[in-house]
Amino acid sequence: MSDRLHIKVPRGKRIFEVLEEHGKYKRPQLSEEEKARAKAEKEDFSRRCKQIFERVSPELIKNHYDWAIMIEPKSGEYAIDPDAETAFQKIRQKHPDARIMEMRLNETGAVGRI
Repeated sequence: MSDRLHIKVPRGKRIFEVLEEHGKYKRPQLSEEEKARAKAEKEDFSRRCKQIFERVSPELIKNHYDWAIMIEPKSGEYAIDPDAETAFQKIRQKHPDARIMEMRLNETGAVGRI
């Protein structure tokens, strides 16, 4: 039978912090090169998606204001729909394994409320 670990997590502390203190969890560490590479990939993905958005949004905003737009930057394809989930399903059918960026067809492309 496996031994169970009973540790009380004090209010305001995170569970992984407490487990780390007791030696039951080790946080994965990335090298500086891996962190820099991941950051560069994320910035490149974001930049390519924003370029596509800036190219297509002026025409689409006229008739589809505040619709969801899902962008796949490698192919340059996108899908729009008033419902974000439906737009996501449309683009996922064409690109099942690709990273997708969700934006809104408005002045800023922001999703959600401030």
